[in-house]
Amino acid sequence: MKLLKTAAALAVGVALLTGCNDDDVKYVDHTEVKIATYNLSFDRNTFEDLVAEMALTSAQQATLVEAYLADKDAMASADKTTAEKVIQIRNVAAIIQKTRPDVLMMGEYNNDGTGEDLTALKGFQTNYLSVAQSLDGAGGEANLEPIEYPFAESYGTNTGRLSGFDLNNDGYVAKKEDVNSFNYANDSWGFGKYHGQYAFALMSKYEIDTKNTRTFQDFKWKDLEGATIPTITNCEDPKNPIPDGMTCGEEWYTAAEWEEMTLSSKNHVDAPILVPTKDGTETIHILMSHPTPPVFDTGKNLVQNAAEVEFWHRYVTNAQEFYDDSGKTGALTEGAHFVIVGDQNLDAATGAGDGLTGVMAALHADPVVNQNVTNGNLYPTSYGAAEYAVEGSPNHPYPNRITAEFGSGGITADHAIPSASLNIVDSGVYWQATYEEGRKLFNDDRIGKYGTGKDISSDHRMVWVKAQF
Repeated sequence: MKLLKTAAALAVGVALLTGCNDDDVKYVDHTEVKIATYNLSFDRNTFEDLVAEMALTSAQQATLVEAYLADKDAMASADKTTAEKVIQIRNVAAIIQKTRPDVLMMGEYNNDGTGEDLTALKGFQTNYLSVAQSLDGAGGEANLEPIEYPFAESYGTNTGRLSGFDLNNDGYVAKKEDVNSFNYANDSWGFGKYHGQYAFALMSKYEIDTKNTRTFQDFKWKDLEGATIPTITNCEDPKNPIPDGMTCGEEWYTAAEWEEMTLSSKNHVDAPILVPTKDGTETIHILMSHPTPPVFDTGKNLVQNAAEVEFWHRYVTNAQEFYDDSGKTGALTEGAHFVIVGDQNLDAATGAGDGLTGVMAALHADPVVNQNVTNGNLYPTSYGAAEYAVEGSPNHPYPNRITAEFGSGGITADHAIPSASLNIVDSGVYWQATYEEGRKLFNDDRIGKYGTGKDISSDHRMVWVKAQF
C-alpha cells in the first residue's frame, strides 16, 4: 500500500455528524462513495518534465501565472511553457477540488514506466490538490477547498515499452536510442515515445487493496476468446497509407509478433477499494484501462480498441481465459461490486466516433452492469456537452453525453460503468456551460487557443457515479 499523506483521515462517510448540538447529535446511516475517471491530458515530453512541474511550490506557480497573464509574450520561452503547464495543472486541480471524488482514476498521468516512482503524484497532492485553487480559472481568487487523498498508486504501462519487433511494418526495428521518436513509439507494445507516456494512476480516500490488485499488462491479445490477427482494412486513406510490400486485407502481424502482442495498449488493472460502512467493509473493484484510439492506422487500432473494451465485458461476466501478471487465473468473482473506469475511446451510440460502437453498446446492455446508469436516467450528462454539441457534434444522438472534444466533433469516450450490484444514486459529467459557474476551467481565451482543449485543462471531462451503501 502506498500512502501520499499518512496523517490524512479517511473520508468514511458513515456515522457522519450533521448536528452541532451536543444534546441532539444526528448521524446518517449510510456511506456514499463518489467514483470518477478523468483523462487529465498531462502529455509531457518526459516523465521528468511532469515531476518538475509538480514540484513547483504555490509561490513559484503564482509568480509564473502572474507573469503569463500580465504579458506572456515578454516571458522567456522556457518560463512561458512552464507557466502554461502550471495553469493547466491548477485548472485540473480546481476541477478535482470542485467535484470532490472519493476515488479517482487519472488517465494520461505519465510515470516512470513501471509505476514505482510516485514523485509526480506526491507533488500533485502537496503543491496543487492540498492548496486551495480557483473556480474562476488562472489567477483567480482561491475559493475552493483543498482535497486530500491518503492513498495513491501508479501502474506499469505498455506505452513506450519496446517490443523488439517491427510492429508498424516500416522495415525498421526501433532501438532504445530512438526514444522520443515516432519509430520508437510505433514499435512499442503501446504507442508512447518513452516508457511511461500516457500511463494512468489512482488516487483514493479509501484504502487500495494492493495485495489483491491484479494487473494484466502482459496478457496476450491472442488469448482473448475469439481473437484473430488484425488485417489491413483501411485501404484508401492517404493519411495512413498501406506499408510498402503489403496489401489490403493482409494480416498486420507476423506469427511471431502475434504470439507476443499484448492486448492492453497501457494496462488493465483491477484495484479493489476497501470502504468502511455501518455493516462492515465493502469492496469495490476499480477496473481501469485506457484503450488505444480506434484510428491513426490501417485498421489494427480499430479492432484492438474493441478488444480492450471487450476484455472487461468478459472479465465481469465470469469468462475464464484470464491470467494476470502474477500468474493468477480467472475472472472477477460473480456478484462482486465493480466500476469500469477510463477513457475507453469508444462510444456506445451507433455512428458516434470511429470505433466499433456495438462492442460498447453490448457492455452497456448487459444486465451485469447498472442499467439505470448505462441505459436509464442516471447516464452521466452535462449542460456543457449539450452546448458544445450544437457546434461540434450536431449529429450525436445524445449530445449531453459527450465527454471529449475531438477536432470539430465529440464523443462519449470516458466511462464510469458500475455493476448492477451497486446502488447508484447520482452521476454526472463535469463540463460547465457558458452560463454556469466554473466555465473558465474549460474556456478561457486568456490562455491561448480560443475555447477549449488541453491548453485550459483537458480535452476530456471528468465522469463520475455515486454509490450508496
